[in-house]
Amino acid sequence: MITMEHVCKTYRAAKRSAGMKEACKAFFRRETETVHALKDVSFTVSDGEIVGYIGPNGAGKSSTIKILSGILTPDSGTCIADGRIPWKNRMEHVRQIGVVFGQRSQLWWDVPVIDSFELLKDIYSIPVTMYHKNLDEMTQLLDLKELLKTPVRQLSLGQRMRCEIAASLLHGPKVLFLDEPTIGLDAVSKLAVREFVRRINKERGTTVLLTTHDMQDIEVLAGRIILIGRGRVLLDGTAADLRKAASVSQSLTLEEIVVKLYEKLDIA
Repeated sequence: MITMEHVCKTYRAAKRSAGMKEACKAFFRRETETVHALKDVSFTVSDGEIVGYIGPNGAGKSSTIKILSGILTPDSGTCIADGRIPWKNRMEHVRQIGVVFGQRSQLWWDVPVIDSFELLKDIYSIPVTMYHKNLDEMTQLLDLKELLKTPVRQLSLGQRMRCEIAASLLHGPKVLFLDEPTIGLDAVSKLAVREFVRRINKERGTTVLLTTHDMQDIEVLAGRIILIGRGRVLLDGTAADLRKAASVSQSLTLEEIVVKLYEKLDIA
């Protein structure tokens, strides 16, 4: 389903010190540094898998998701998702994937949620029968009935994230990329999102790549974990493999194990 081989991505980031004098100097001569977001990243994800993609802030998780969804083009390496190169076959690619960024929204802020859904139906050219079938299913599974007529700006974070996930699945994608989908959510909302992701994976066979700092999301959903740090894949295996790599006792939680690994691998 998904194959990344030797993918590299760098950015040029502007830098300057504080103050008006430094701002004026930067206007004429800007200092930059090269940021290596991804360095020779390779992994595969099979059909129907739920894979947890974890690492500290700045590790390269979001850059990976953006490349896989066709938003970014890598500097080198190859990436194939369901037979397509994401950034070269983007129109066809986006019809087969769903993407949720926890800190970004695909819903229009000042209009009711259902209006955003209707617009997405037209953008993705979703057949009417399929649209209503998926909408009814999402409404029931994510308890959206009372939210559809509400403007997005009036929703709580948990309510909005449920609507975001529904929006990403209206066109029936084969692959779902979740980038921090439970960030800032309360316990009830997190449980609802986890149960929904698990259900669509089981019933639809949807392949899920999940990036998160919440290790409970990983424990509940992911049978396999990829640990990335400083732009490199450091570990790829199960929670038991992570525990073994960290050389810790059986009593520690997955979150504590990951912290120990960050310290051991010097990627915190």
